[in-house]
Amino acid sequence: MHALSLELETTWIPANGDTAMAYSLSLKNRSAATLRDFRLCISGPCQIDLAATAEGGSVGKRLSTFTELLPPDGYALDPGATWTITIHGLSWAFQHWTDGARGAYLAFVDGSTVSVATSPTRRVGGNASPKRGVESYPVPETPPAPISVIPWPNAVSVANLKTAPAGLALAAEGDEAKAAAIAFTALTEALFSVEGIVRPAEEGGLPVYLRLKDGPAAEAYELAFSPASVTVAASGRTGFLYGLVTLGQIWRGAHHFPGAYGFPTEGTIADEPSMGWRGLHLDVARQFYGTAEIGKLLAVLAWNKLNRFHWHLSDDEAWRVEIDAYPALTEIGAWRGHGLAIPPLLGSPPERSGGYYSKAAIREIVAHAKTLGIEIVPEIDVPGHSHALQQAIPDLRDPAEKGSYHSVQGFPDNCLNPAREKTYEVLETIFRELIELFPFRTIHVGADEVPLGAWSGSPEALAKLRAIGGEAMAEAHAHRLNVSSHSPLAEAIDGSSAAVLQALFLERLQKFLASQGCVMGGWEEAAHGNVIDRQRTYLCGWRDMKISAALAGEGYRMVVCPGQAYYLDMAASPDWDEPGASWAGASTPEATYAFDPVAGWSAAQRERLLGVQACIWSEPMQDRAVFDRLVFPRLSAVAETGWTRPERKSWDRFRASAGLMPVLYGYP
Repeated sequence: MHALSLELETTWIPANGDTAMAYSLSLKNRSAATLRDFRLCISGPCQIDLAATAEGGSVGKRLSTFTELLPPDGYALDPGATWTITIHGLSWAFQHWTDGARGAYLAFVDGSTVSVATSPTRRVGGNASPKRGVESYPVPETPPAPISVIPWPNAVSVANLKTAPAGLALAAEGDEAKAAAIAFTALTEALFSVEGIVRPAEEGGLPVYLRLKDGPAAEAYELAFSPASVTVAASGRTGFLYGLVTLGQIWRGAHHFPGAYGFPTEGTIADEPSMGWRGLHLDVARQFYGTAEIGKLLAVLAWNKLNRFHWHLSDDEAWRVEIDAYPALTEIGAWRGHGLAIPPLLGSPPERSGGYYSKAAIREIVAHAKTLGIEIVPEIDVPGHSHALQQAIPDLRDPAEKGSYHSVQGFPDNCLNPAREKTYEVLETIFRELIELFPFRTIHVGADEVPLGAWSGSPEALAKLRAIGGEAMAEAHAHRLNVSSHSPLAEAIDGSSAAVLQALFLERLQKFLASQGCVMGGWEEAAHGNVIDRQRTYLCGWRDMKISAALAGEGYRMVVCPGQAYYLDMAASPDWDEPGASWAGASTPEATYAFDPVAGWSAAQRERLLGVQACIWSEPMQDRAVFDRLVFPRLSAVAETGWTRPERKSWDRFRASAGLMPVLYGYP
């Protein structure tokens, strides 16, 4: 089987008049062997609906984005021949080339597999070359600002710009300044290793003096320029670091584009952030990112003066953190592959793939982040999005539960049961170990996208509802089968019995975390039932700004991260040749930059704003060049909104400097 040469071409057929949309897959046998008794297994962001039908074959097993496609009984695929199967009855239309199958293989009756080469999905009606890699942002000959800095500082008064010095020679006074100098040196080496931004005076480095100053906030700094030196003043390590980052950016602009930008020899910059929470969320469950990638990403965050890393460590697709009490979480939940508890998903190969973060690795990452002024918030997403957790610890399920619902991502019965005492025993054990790893003592628990029909087939859950609201509530919930949290019925049944059970779950979890000295984070659905302590909780508003504003009005502390503007997995335009997701629409870098996270908020609502956060969900990001294209420069656009006062923002100035900001991979 290993000598087989196979190719899969996939085509999206949009609806046209009376013709419904369809998805066509053609398997080409370019080998010399005839193939029999096989299944074509595909995965990607696309989901084949349970109600879908097939022409030219049939649909077999499905789990979320994993689907088996079967040829007709007795079918033989001869050398040089092509088998085509067309899927009908899909509930959503493909919008981008990354929506189709990104991974494929054949599975044979003897248990063997062979990988199948895939190519970007094409669309009937015209195609352009699929876009990958970072979009070019050339520096104009005459940029709108004389220096290059992102996020733009609050007060800039500089003059007498010259060419950049050979480098910066750091002279620090005191422990905090010395620590910042060490961190900045490591940061520049990680991001720009060959540029030599930090270099000694004997190599031409300009003296940069770091001097402690009483009074400024922890992240504030001041720069004072003279012909012979620069002075950085701050009250602590993070302020010093941010001052050096600004200076490093000015140096890079003048060094790389001396005809456009200069290095000041007179004047001052005084700066501090407008928002306290400036974050990035990264989903490592759907696609795994190694520790080196996380380390580089933290460096990119620091260069953008972002100070929160929301680390999404679990979801239906995988579990990514070592827990001593439950080794099965990583033994089973961290891996996907043919024949494993979790099949290949989202382009995964048939071979075992995935990974997790050991406790030792996490401690190193947390310590490294701290040197860069970044606090890490881990997320264990519960009670929904728990398929991987359930695969590793099966007795979390009600043994008498009958399948009753699917999540919007296509996972059956994926919610931890609030009526089972085992649920709390396991979670409290997990969170105790997690708290020991993350000293920021802020733990995000997810709480999003629990289907309205969750637990409707669980006798234990129905018994709990009877105890809470009587027979009528239990009977109503038992009939709420297969109602998705994204159903049009959602608003009509808000406050449903599922929400009652979730509120019971979250109230208990929040009280436990508070007893451990922790703040609980959650997505906006954590407010269902209004039972959590608003002073010990914060919420991430992701669906639309009206909901975020309303929750702020109810007294919840809010981090704004709407899908329409700040979800960096959304495509940057509606064009087919752009990569990314589409459920929240498309957002160009300019639209992300211009988005006002508190438009229309009252003064009282604004008092409950913690800040802003970009979110990376990894479904379309198996291709790391796609990661770069989706994330940059929109990450910097969100960073500037979190730091710079609105009246100081300028898209033209930002765009001129965006090409100087670092990216994660740098693929063309």
